[in-house]
Amino acid sequence: MRRRPRFFDAGLLVIMVSFVFGVVAIFSTVLYDRLTLAVPDCGGGYGGATPASFRAWVDSTPYPMPDYQEVRFPSRDPAISIDAWWVPGPTVDAPAVILAHSLNECKRATTVLFPIGALHGHGFSVLVIDLRNEGSSTVDNGRDTGGAGEARDMLGAWDWLHNAIGVAAGRIGLFGVALGAGAAIIASGEEPRVAAVSEDSGFADLTQVMKHQMGAYFIPAVFVDLAVAIGRLRGEEMATGPVDALDRLAGRPIAIVAGQADGSVPVEQAYQLIAASSPSSMAHSSGPSRPAIRTFRARARLAKLARMATGDECARTG
Repeated sequence: MRRRPRFFDAGLLVIMVSFVFGVVAIFSTVLYDRLTLAVPDCGGGYGGATPASFRAWVDSTPYPMPDYQEVRFPSRDPAISIDAWWVPGPTVDAPAVILAHSLNECKRATTVLFPIGALHGHGFSVLVIDLRNEGSSTVDNGRDTGGAGEARDMLGAWDWLHNAIGVAAGRIGLFGVALGAGAAIIASGEEPRVAAVSEDSGFADLTQVMKHQMGAYFIPAVFVDLAVAIGRLRGEEMATGPVDALDRLAGRPIAIVAGQADGSVPVEQAYQLIAASSPSSMAHSSGPSRPAIRTFRARARLAKLARMATGDECARTG
């Protein structure tokens, strides 16, 4: 029997390896597209919710804000326009907090409307925004950027408050949930005039979080690494480590809040943020689930953080 030429075996091996690599590349590309997809319709929920009327997991009747205004301003990426609700505080010089939602939500989400109600009730002005590609803000490429582009959206809100409304730089803080939390941390690192930051259910390392989430579907971690690499090869912007921005806070206050039973963002992510934060500037709290702001203690710490940042006597904890 005639033996096959060696070059035939080598060619077959090349074809098989190329096929495997092709399948892996296609799967990783699809995975990247899936992981970064941003849905602009607020996840299909919260229809009709506004600062004047919304439902929460506890009684929200003490927190209505009927005098809200719909506003629009540019992100620090000029091509992106940010839609927001502005609720002035009880005094013209009230300190202000900018709030950003999680992935596939929007400014109608209870996870931001309830905190702004609590903050407004404590004497603060509040500005809750739709991040890019979500809600009523500009749809760019339909993807989230892990907080990188979203941080510039929050800083566009900071610019608007400071320049258009006239709020003093030292009296503006940031608050974010999940994706918004990562954006708030990054934004605070980029803008040294941000007075303070509070993050709820945020992440230190986005790649670790994606591996955790995909593990629930038995997808090996290597595919997440490949997906991120493919995204970067395509020139997509993706911030994977908000924790790296913490050393630029330079002693400014940060509150870190996490849910111990959070199935999306493990509480270990909060521990990494805590470990990288300055002990002299940090307050942290944990609750049973996401968002951890549901706990009374977390709400009190949010108000305490804002009071620490602004020195405002009208801000009350409790």
